[in-house]
Amino acid sequence: MNASAPTLLELQQAIQRSLLEPTDGEASAWVIADGLDAGARLGIYRNTCASVLVTALRLAFPAVQRLVGPEFFEGAAGLFVAQAPPRSAWLDEYGAEFPDFLGRLPQAAPVPYLADVARLEWHVNLVLHAPDVQPLDIARLTALSEAGSAQLRFEPHPAVRLLRCEFPADNIWRAVLERDERAMTAVDLAEGPVWLLVHRTQNRIDVIRLGECEWRLAADLFSGKPLSAALEGTRCDDAHSVLATLLASGCLAEVNVVPEAVAGEIRRTRT
Repeated sequence: MNASAPTLLELQQAIQRSLLEPTDGEASAWVIADGLDAGARLGIYRNTCASVLVTALRLAFPAVQRLVGPEFFEGAAGLFVAQAPPRSAWLDEYGAEFPDFLGRLPQAAPVPYLADVARLEWHVNLVLHAPDVQPLDIARLTALSEAGSAQLRFEPHPAVRLLRCEFPADNIWRAVLERDERAMTAVDLAEGPVWLLVHRTQNRIDVIRLGECEWRLAADLFSGKPLSAALEGTRCDDAHSVLATLLASGCLAEVNVVPEAVAGEIRRTRT
């Protein structure tokens, strides 16, 4: 930092380091005491910053908090905040790494399904805050010939996510949020893995359990694989029914025709 006076950027960077690190360092040199020393003033902001981030995690992971209790959650969230500061000012984006953090946390080992429930909650959070986009108008497909439809490439709706969990996270998530002790007792942890589609409808967030082949077909379509290649690679006997369901439920937002040169390269690659 400049020995006489910092630039605005240097001052902002110093304050940022003070908020995210346990020492005030160079920032304290530029804080006017005025009845409260620099360390105490910076400490107030540091505590507020940590509290805001923990609150953001609490809002994004309500089922996780109920599973482990408020005290454990606050402790785990505090550790996470110290290790993984936000990269954006948009707090709805904060917490993507929290499920994996919980999966590595030794104190959470007695709750082996905790990370899966957190992953599901993060996908729900992503779907909840995804932009509003009109679903694909099915009528656009009727004008295509059968040959043309084979070369279609779909784009998923922003408010749709796919997730595979080792444990029945969907059943646990619902039971915890609904405070349904009977449903929680009935959960079979050996039931997994489960293949989930998380989808925002007009009135709610739906978490739907798919069969493995249905899930893999949806994943192929969502990844942009041409329709012909996705259908040829699936083991689903009712693949066209799966596609129809995705279309009817608004899980697809756009469709494009794969250029013939690209389609030819795909065919050569498969052969």
